[in-house]
Amino acid sequence: MDQPHDRSVAATRTTALALIAQYGDDAATIAVLRAAELAAVGDVDGLAQWDEIIAFILLLEEDGPGGLVH
Repeated sequence: MDQPHDRSVAATRTTALALIAQYGDDAATIAVLRAAELAAVGDVDGLAQWDEIIAFILLLEEDGPGGLVH
């Protein structure tokens, strides 16, 4: 049975990959803008989720094509 953390990691990965597929090199910028929107309305949980997505996108960018993508 999946643990909540496992589902969260999978959702983070899926969202990051979708942003990269849609926005390419601008994916991290788009994610930062979304995080800023959530911060502006005081949604700390949403902000934390988008911070994880941003970190994942940056890791993928550092590793290059095929890096963390399995």
